[in-house]
Amino acid sequence: MVARFIGLLLFISCCTAQVWGQYAIINGFVKDENGKPVEYVAVAVIGTETGVSTNAKGYYFLQVPSGKNITIAYSALGYAAQIRTLYLRAGENHESNIVLKNQSKELGPVTVKDDRSRYEAGTINLDPRVANINPSTIGGIEGMLKVFVGSNNELTSQYSVRGGNYDENLVYVNDFEIYRPFLVKSGQQEGLSFINPDLVSTVNFSVGGFQAKYGDKMSSVLDVGYKKPTEFSGSFMASLLGVNLHLEGLSKNKKLTYLVGVRQKSNQYLLQSQPTKGIYNPSFTDVQALVNYHFNDKWEMEAIGNYARNRFIFIPEEQTTSFGVLNQAYQLQVAYNGSEMDQFDSRFAGFSTTFHPNKKLKLKLLLSGFQTNEQETYDILGEYLLGQLQTDLGKQNFGQIQSSLGTGLIHDYARNFLTVNVGTAAFRGSYDANKNYIQFGLDATSVSINDHIHEWEQRDSSNFNQPYNVLGAITLDTFYHGEADLNYMRYTGFIQDNFRFHDSSGVTGSIGLRYNYSTINNEMVVSPRLQLAQKPHWKRDVVFKFAAGIYAQPPFYREMRDPQGNINTNLKSQKSFHIVLGSDYNFKLYNRPYKITTEIYYKGLWDLDPYTYDNIQVRYYAKNDARGYVYGGEVRLYGDLVKDATSWVSIGLLKAQYSIEDDNFPKSTPLPNDQRFMLGMYFEDYLPTNKNFKVHLNGIFTSGLPFGPPDKPAYADTLRMPSYKRVDIGFSALLLNGARKEKPVHSFFNHIRSIWGSLEVFNLLGIQNTLSYTWIQDQKSGNVYAVPNRLTSRLLNVKLIFNF
Repeated sequence: MVARFIGLLLFISCCTAQVWGQYAIINGFVKDENGKPVEYVAVAVIGTETGVSTNAKGYYFLQVPSGKNITIAYSALGYAAQIRTLYLRAGENHESNIVLKNQSKELGPVTVKDDRSRYEAGTINLDPRVANINPSTIGGIEGMLKVFVGSNNELTSQYSVRGGNYDENLVYVNDFEIYRPFLVKSGQQEGLSFINPDLVSTVNFSVGGFQAKYGDKMSSVLDVGYKKPTEFSGSFMASLLGVNLHLEGLSKNKKLTYLVGVRQKSNQYLLQSQPTKGIYNPSFTDVQALVNYHFNDKWEMEAIGNYARNRFIFIPEEQTTSFGVLNQAYQLQVAYNGSEMDQFDSRFAGFSTTFHPNKKLKLKLLLSGFQTNEQETYDILGEYLLGQLQTDLGKQNFGQIQSSLGTGLIHDYARNFLTVNVGTAAFRGSYDANKNYIQFGLDATSVSINDHIHEWEQRDSSNFNQPYNVLGAITLDTFYHGEADLNYMRYTGFIQDNFRFHDSSGVTGSIGLRYNYSTINNEMVVSPRLQLAQKPHWKRDVVFKFAAGIYAQPPFYREMRDPQGNINTNLKSQKSFHIVLGSDYNFKLYNRPYKITTEIYYKGLWDLDPYTYDNIQVRYYAKNDARGYVYGGEVRLYGDLVKDATSWVSIGLLKAQYSIEDDNFPKSTPLPNDQRFMLGMYFEDYLPTNKNFKVHLNGIFTSGLPFGPPDKPAYADTLRMPSYKRVDIGFSALLLNGARKEKPVHSFFNHIRSIWGSLEVFNLLGIQNTLSYTWIQDQKSGNVYAVPNRLTSRLLNVKLIFNF
């Protein structure tokens, strides 16, 4: 298969004519605020390989494409980046002189971002610099995303987008598709996400209506680009939750660049605030490296590698949970015996080579492999007492159990083992035909899965086995058992054209077609997709956007496994139709830049595979017997509420319903991620007299998700959890500024650019949020009690960041 792709690469490169377009010239001087020339300023056309650096006089000369909108970025270390969008005719010589503002007191290097997202429906603007300063228990890029799309669990990096579950989201790093462990049930086990925020340069996140070049999932795309270093630098971060180290640099001839990141995380401190007390020993290690070699203007190679070692050992001891209302309160006390030990080891390696036969044609070959070996083993026996609390303030035993409602045992057991191997050979190409930018690609993916699941739960209440058997037989409350050994191929491909109409119309767009074929079920799916954007010639800077398309999600391992552990290899792809309408408005208020984006959307769903949640793990029914829909709207405001401090607010409404093709099933019931309302915000501020002292505030409010008794079918999930409310705050101070001139000549800190210290307060308001419920039944009375499983309480975290 690899030989075929290499042959195709050579064939295309030999048969492609050398077509040279017409160009324009842009030149000028770059100076600082004092009028002094700035040397080594990177001047680049975003989205292309075109770029130069200023000379000692701050002068630059750049040949750029003509006949279309281009975005020029000016960036230099210690200065705030500037962006210019231009439209030049063929042969035109345009002078553009730039003044860069000093920004030596920022937490990290300046990241240049283009305005391409303005013209793509469903795209959210993200600044990767915020990832390491955002006060969040999970941190990273996903910690930022959850402020925009909502969350109900601060222990996991998983996120739900517009009514879908996490399995419906695509993640790419440098064009490689990223996978994650499959058996993880809870955020306690999860560990680190693949994306290392210290290595990130660009983040594009689409919440729906994305282009044909992206793969086959139904909800979202997170497309991350890692850095290309321009000098040697690095960072070191240490906190109560772990340590991070990263190094980056380049060779003397600047042809070789490298990135290395090492992370060690332990949630032990965080998990101490859980209601279940015991011995927690989580250890999550991640090592990544990216090497790029630029042979010449035509050839470039890149290699990326990752190893993740996740261990979770848990010996529970006791749990005390109080719940109910003021005049009817209950308490569950549990004494545990047993332990849990989970191991998740994953490896990823990718290699790509890029060939530019000329300035218009780009060809890229990618080879990648992913392997995960997972073990989930636990044997835990819990002996519980459920009692009613004394709620009379005048009584001596106020707040204590006054009467017992029942006792019992819950025995959880699992021996689950999984090995997954995924290998992919992919080809990508693009051709710049002035007002048309054509992209195409082919993928061949080999999937191998070996699975053994054996998991059960036994319950006993007041000497009665649950569920009760009139014959006296011992029955299990839940039982999952199955084995699978699967090997199959998946073939995908796409072609799309990013186009621009006549310049007077201001209309741009993308139209594409994607196909997917899997040998496991012999299903071929074709997905057309369209995006349009129009920027009217108004005084106000407004862009209107539209997107529509078909999105199919071929079944992977978990979708094919039913609750009993059986594998349905005939399962079809889940499918959806997206339609998105939106607008993007840039304006100034009190001489500060602001942006407001609005979108409304509708998703029609069919061939759905219904599912329920087990903590954060999705358990499917392995049937294509459901249809549904999701509709809603979102408004987001970005801007400097405080001058030179980034802030944003996001508000969303949605309704997500589905129905099963069964006469006994109601016509419509909420999807498990039917989160009706979401409010997220991020706010920065600083002392008016000293910008080196900053505050970062992160807040989320979401309405409760549907739930129901575990022994009932999914359509019985008509109850609602309490709303999720959380505020995290961080205070940071610049302890050392490497740019100051009064440092000693031989100071140890000469090579340190900055040292920042942070104090973070997680769950500032101390709100007890509910993740799920444990259902306790008293066999004597027949009553069933929903005991909430709560998340983390208020905690402090201290963090130090060294940039060098």
